[in-house]
This record gives sequence, C-alpha cells and structure tokens, in this order.
Amino acid sequence: MSKYIFVTGGVVSSLGKGITASSVGKLLEAKGLTVTLIKCDPYINVDPGTMNPYQHGEVYVTDDGAEADLDLGHYERFTNAKVTKDNNITTGKIYYSVICKERKGDYLGKTVQIIPHITNEIKHCIKKVALDQKVDVVLVEIGGTVGDIESLPFLEAIRQLRLELGRDYAANIHVTLVPYIKSAGEIKTKPTQHSVAALRQIGIIPDIIVCRTEKALTKETKEKIALFCNVEAESVINAVDVKTIYEIPVSFKKEGLDLLLARLLNLKYQGGSLSDWEQNVLKRIKSPSHTVEIAVVGKYIALQDAYKSIYEALVHGALGNDTRLVLKKIDSEDIEKHGIEKYLKGVKGVLVPGGFGNRGIEGKIAAAKFARENNIPYFGICLGMQTAVIEFARNVCGFKNANSTEFDKDTKYPIVSLLEEQKKIQDKGATMRLGAYECRLKKGTRAYEVYRKEKISERHRHRYEFNNSFREALQKKGMILSGIYPKKDLVEIIELNSHPWFVACQFHPEFQSKPEKPHPLFKSFIKAALSVQK
Repeated sequence: MSKYIFVTGGVVSSLGKGITASSVGKLLEAKGLTVTLIKCDPYINVDPGTMNPYQHGEVYVTDDGAEADLDLGHYERFTNAKVTKDNNITTGKIYYSVICKERKGDYLGKTVQIIPHITNEIKHCIKKVALDQKVDVVLVEIGGTVGDIESLPFLEAIRQLRLELGRDYAANIHVTLVPYIKSAGEIKTKPTQHSVAALRQIGIIPDIIVCRTEKALTKETKEKIALFCNVEAESVINAVDVKTIYEIPVSFKKEGLDLLLARLLNLKYQGGSLSDWEQNVLKRIKSPSHTVEIAVVGKYIALQDAYKSIYEALVHGALGNDTRLVLKKIDSEDIEKHGIEKYLKGVKGVLVPGGFGNRGIEGKIAAAKFARENNIPYFGICLGMQTAVIEFARNVCGFKNANSTEFDKDTKYPIVSLLEEQKKIQDKGATMRLGAYECRLKKGTRAYEVYRKEKISERHRHRYEFNNSFREALQKKGMILSGIYPKKDLVEIIELNSHPWFVACQFHPEFQSKPEKPHPLFKSFIKAALSVQK
C-alpha cells in the first residue's frame, strides 16, 4: 500500500509548498522510491482553464489534456512522476462530482453534507491516484493556508485519512514563515507557533515543520519552535532563501529530511544520492562557461508565474549549453507604445509565448518582424507561432492587414482561424484542443535535426490554428512547414531556412522540459543564440 505525505502551509500563501513537495519527491526518488504528487486547490472553479493569468498564473497542461495548477509543472520537473487530470483536485471538481451523484440518486434518503460526503469524495480522489499509479509514496499538497474557510474540507479529509491509514502510512509536513525583523535584528517564531496551533485545533498534528526564512535558524531557535509546537528539534527544517529552486533538494538532504521521513514512515529504501543532480544541474547553474541574454515578449510579463514553465525551460536550455541565462522580460504593449529598438536591440534571442485576446498582439508581431529581419534567433510558442505567421504573411507575402480571426473576424486574409471542431462549441471550460498530440516531422528540416526523429508528441492548449488555405502562398515565399499533425493535416511547426534560427510551434514544449533533460527545442534555441553572439 502507498504511503502518504501531506504538505500544508500557514501564515501566508506563496511559501513554496509546491517546491517543498517536489523537492521531497526528488529526495525520495534518489533513494530508489517511486512517487507521485497531488495538488488540492480550494477554489470553486473546476479547473484554472478560464482564469486570467493575473489571477492564477500559468495553466499547466498534462498529456491527458487536463488544465491544471502550475505546481504540477514543478512536480514533473523535479521528479519522474507523470501527472494526469487526477493529480489536480479542486473544490469545483469535488462538488461537481457529489452534485452529479445526488442528481442520479446515489444518496437517496440522505442529506448531502460537507462531512461525510464532500470529505469522502476528496479521500476517494486521493486514494484513486495511489491505486492507479501504484507508487511507494504519494505527496499531497493542500493549497492555501491553514485557517482559510475554503481549505477546511481538504484539511478535514486528510485528518480522517491519517487516522484511517495509521501511523506508519501517513505524515504531515507543515510549511510556515519565520520572518526576520531587520530593525530588531531578530528572527520571530510566533507566526509559526500560531500556524501550528491553528492546525492542531482542526486535529492535525504536524510531524515536520519546514521553516521558510531569510536567515538560517540557529540550534536555539529550532529548539524553541520544537518546544512550542510539540515536535522533535530534528523535525524543524531550515528552508533558507536560495538563488535557485534547484538547490532545495540538496538543502533538505543536508537537514536530514529524507532520513527523517524514512524513519517516520518506516520506508524501505536503497542508498541513494543527489550527486548527479549536483553535478549536472547545480554546478552548471553556479559556474557556467557562457552567458546569453534572451528577450521574452509577452502579455502577462508583470506576473512572474504567468510564464513559469517558459522561464524554467529556458533555464534548462541554458544548462544544456553550460550557459547562464539573462532574461529580459518585455511587455508587448510597451513595444506598441514606444517602438521596438528600445527593447530588443542587443538581445541574442527572442521568444514569444502564448496568450489569448487582442491586447498586445501588434507588439508580438513587431517582435517577430524584428527578429526575422535582423537574423536574431526567434522561438514562437502557440500564439508566438501565430503572430510569426501573421507577420510573414503581411510583410513577406504582401497580404496587407493579414490577421487571425481571433483578433479580426472580418480580415481579408485569415492566416490563422478557428479550428473547425471549435466553431459549434459554446462552453469555455476544458473545450480547447488540449493535451498530447502526435506530430510528424519533415526530414531535412531544422525541427527534424533538433528532435532527431520523425514522430514526436507534444502538449497543446489553443482554439485557433494555421489556416491551410494559405499554405502554398507562404511556402512559395520561403516558409517551411516542418511539423504536421497527420490525422487532421494541421500545421504544428514552421521555420525559415534563410534565417540562423527561426522556429515556431503551435504546441507547448516547455511542459516537457526538465533541468536534467532540457527540451531539445529550448536547448537548440539557446545554442543558436550563443552562436549569433560569437
């Protein structure tokens, strides 16, 4: 039977519960154990697919087409876990399932209540992942903070699960903030004490307390937290701010967190280490041989988490080239207001990521034009491919005012248009082209050279697509359609052979990149940027 580690948080949000869970998963895998991770999100949306990125951040997409929380991206980047739609549980999903059962008559004669019906459904969803994926350890992250009203059903569910599973089968890690007050020159433990007290009030006693802090905790501070929170001093773990999130597994190992969990859960493991991680990831991050500046021209630049997987995949691509990445984040609306030269002059590569809606589109198109005309490596992803195609149609093919029907329904040249199967869809949630689809690569192209195989599979999230009516016209002017979805003959990758490196794809390759195994497109893009720099 799988064993469970529940990760909760207190004091404030954004403490890094997802990174903590991912790092613990990495530690356990280093000991030869198999893991999977679950994110429980308290919001009532069924999934984050219809949320504005400024509200939620990035929407992560799984192979099976689930739109999920960005923490699932951390799970897959740090571990070998392959997450599915079942690895993200939301309040909306739980209530939707329970209400559907009630309507079908599954609860005839009963009053449907939070306890036991909602909590039972949560427990069922958690246990289903363990049964389906058959792993040694399931890590379950509870979103939000202790004390949030919307989190209470999830906390009650894991309280019940801990009792049902027994001591050797479940443990709780509580992530808290230990603030450093500069004016007083002191670390304050009271917020952690209050957070643990709130957790204990609802019946959950933490086994391990992970303390987020600017300053490392002294032995005396650890002992104080242990005394007031009723845990052993060795169970108080330093989580000091680090330069890169990829340091955290090593930091936790130095604190003995892996051995502590093995003892708490009576885990049988093989001796393992993080030496490969330290050598292939951390060493290259800390002491790279090269440096390169890449511009990301997006619509949601103001929010760090909106392009989380993009930024991480660029870091991975740089790691694969023994290079330090310098990111230049540019709002596409600023380009529209102030011109392109001010922002892109001197950069060695331009990446235009995905997005929705008309705002900032002309700035993205201008970025594609600047990169094409100045021989700067260009990487377009999803909307970044569509804007590149629109720019090429306007300025190379002479199709004046060419556009996507998403932005101009009456355009004379609809270079990008709505997918045929999307035209009758009314609902917005979970109705895009989502998940992994096959792509066939044309031999002799840059895409084939990068992937080194003819058939690939990549994850999608879009409604609009390259309009096949304009294939011939664009190909005559030098655009290569190097990747095709064979089942419906859809263009997945375009490139320009007259350019040092100009590649754009309709899918999202960033979702399959890892620090130890950079996605080939990101690795090739960074390599091209370095070549131009030389």
